[in-house]
Amino acid sequence: MVTRRTVVAGMAGLPFVGLAANLVGQAQAQELAMADTITTSEGDLVIRPVDHASLVLEWGGKVIYVDPVGGAARYEGLPAPTAILITHGHGDHFDVPTLEAIAGSVPLVANEDVLGKLPGALQANATALVNGDSGEIDGVPLKAIAAHNTTADRMNYHPVGVGNGYILTFGDKQVYVAGDTEPTEDMLGLTDIAVAFLPMNLPYTMTPDQAVEAINVFKPGIVYPYHYGDSDLSVLEAGVGEHTEVRLRDWYPNGQG
Repeated sequence: MVTRRTVVAGMAGLPFVGLAANLVGQAQAQELAMADTITTSEGDLVIRPVDHASLVLEWGGKVIYVDPVGGAARYEGLPAPTAILITHGHGDHFDVPTLEAIAGSVPLVANEDVLGKLPGALQANATALVNGDSGEIDGVPLKAIAAHNTTADRMNYHPVGVGNGYILTFGDKQVYVAGDTEPTEDMLGLTDIAVAFLPMNLPYTMTPDQAVEAINVFKPGIVYPYHYGDSDLSVLEAGVGEHTEVRLRDWYPNGQG
């Protein structure tokens, strides 16, 4: 029997400067120590929600930062990245000063738009994938899939063919990081997804009702709502089938797109 709902608060925080930023970063790092662990055929995958749409995935000595923003202080106390993954170029997913502070010379995988915006030192270690491409990040198999709006009056936020969602394979477990998107054909056609990170805030991404419909189609084992702003997530409690565990985490809802 799947444990249906897990709610954890206290992982939120706002960016500050100077000493305040250091204190906030240290406090967040302590809170983030309470990470989730997923068993895979090749060792544990540790999932650390950070903020809004930023997260850290640790597995077999690899530390993959996804959409890191908010400055270096936000990541103090966490393992340094061995690779960085970026879904698209909006400021709540892509921030050059943060990357310059934390990236060093680690490999970075992004979409083509982000690659063109990277300064030379970061670009030298970066690779761009387009929707449908397969590759790897720090030795972890990776596939880029479509991430875009589908509702007519939202198409200007995330047009077709620009942003990426990603499927990462850790041993026998697939993790889907959706990026900013509504349900696409790529999403609805997914199978054997162990963990999915799905956005759900208007007007930028899908509604919680759309998320419920998508979850009940591709049936991931675990879903983390993220990038959810002030959305009413109680819809998931009532609507998601027993095939999926919904894990609510207190990402700071800065509401950007």
